[in-house]
Amino acid sequence: MTKTLATTRLGMLTPSSNTVLEPITAAMLADLPDVSAHFARFRVVKISMEDDALGQFTTAPMIEAAELLADAKVGSICWNGTSSGWMGFETDGALLAEIEERTGVPACSSVLAMNELLGKLHARRIALVTPYLPEIQTRIIANYTAEGFEIVSERHLDDPGNYSFATYDEAQILDLCRAVAADKPEAILIFCTNFRGAGVAEIIEAETGIPVLDSVSAALWKSMQVAGDDPRRIRGWGRIFDV
Repeated sequence: MTKTLATTRLGMLTPSSNTVLEPITAAMLADLPDVSAHFARFRVVKISMEDDALGQFTTAPMIEAAELLADAKVGSICWNGTSSGWMGFETDGALLAEIEERTGVPACSSVLAMNELLGKLHARRIALVTPYLPEIQTRIIANYTAEGFEIVSERHLDDPGNYSFATYDEAQILDLCRAVAADKPEAILIFCTNFRGAGVAEIIEAETGIPVLDSVSAALWKSMQVAGDDPRRIRGWGRIFDV
C-alpha cells in the first residue's frame, strides 16, 4: 500500500522540559497523513519572574532552534510557548519578525494565535486557567487587561514547573475549567503548552457552550494557516478549528 507523503510540514519551537506538546500535536494530526509536525527545543526548566527564569527566553537560542527547523523546509515556524503572556505580547511580535528575517519562513506563536482567535470570537470577557505561580498569573492578567479584556475568572496551580505542568491530568484541568465557566466568560483560555488542555475543550464546550482556547490547539490552528493549509480539516478538538 502506498503511503501518503507529508506535503504540509509544520515547525514548532518547544521548551526543552515540555512533554505534552509533541504527543498532543501528533494526536490532533493523526487523521491527516499529509501533515507533519517537527520540533526543535531550547532550554526552559522553570517559570517565574526571577531573572534566570526570564533569561531562558532570550532570542538567541530560539533563533538557533528556528534555523534548524528551517533546514527541514517547513512551511511555518511557531513559537509554541506562552512566555509573552507575562513578558509582554510585543516580545512575540519581535521574535517572529526575527525568525522570518533569519529563516525566510513565515512565523507565528501560540499566544498571538489565541489573541487572534479571541478577536474572531468577539470575546472580551475571558477566563484564565494555568498551572502557574501567582506572580506569573498576575502579569498575564495585567497584560490582557491592558489590551481591553476583562478577566472574569481565573484559576492557577501555584507551580513553578515547567516539567511538572505535564503531571496534571485532564480531570484536574476539567475541574479548573468548570470552576471558571461558572462565571460565564465569553471564552476560556487554557494557557500553557505543557498542560493537557486540548482534550477537554470539546467536553467543556458541550457542557457550557463557552469556547475553549487551548494553547497547543491554538498554535496548531495558526501553524496550519501560515503554512497554507486549512485547520478546519482537524476534527474532534474543539470549536476553534471551525473559526
